Amino acid sequence: MPGTSFFHQARNNAWSNHRLYGVCQKLTDQELDTKRTPFSSSILQTLNHILTNDWYYLDALVDGGRGRGCFADEMPFAAIDKLAAAQRDTDMRLMAFCEQLNDKDAIRSVELVREDASKTHDTVGDILSHLFVYQTHQRGQVHALLAVTSQAAPPLDDYHLEYDTPFPGIDFSALGRKGA
Repeated sequence: MPGTSFFHQARNNAWSNHRLYGVCQKLTDQELDTKRTPFSSSILQTLNHILTNDWYYLDALVDGGRGRGCFADEMPFAAIDKLAAAQRDTDMRLMAFCEQLNDKDAIRSVELVREDASKTHDTVGDILSHLFVYQTHQRGQVHALLAVTSQAAPPLDDYHLEYDTPFPGIDFSALGRKGA
């Protein structure tokens, strides 16, 4: 079993994004761009938001130097295919990071610069835990928004159990990784 339990969460994160993008890429431009509810922006904006948050936290974890610059453009991708490719690349980098992570790395302190320019220090483990919960929440919003489109929302809860194995196995093959 590579790395820590965070590796499995990173795989689940990549798998969930892959499934969600598989459906979102079938939507019309109008379905992607329409603001649906007060709590959420459009599907495309929400997917861009997920990506920029991934960029921010992954950058902090690897001391990449971009910091808040990850949010300079709130909509870095207007085309769903380019957004999907960028998300996939980011998911692969996050999996690679988590695959190499060990228990000592998980307690390493990382500086985060917040919106108000204040600085906080959190452990790698705390940041990853936050990131995976936050991404689950944001994907849940997209999942709900899909209910009023031409496409059915994909199942995102069939990941670890034996009877679910064929589904993530197929998806992981498409991602160039071994199945669940």
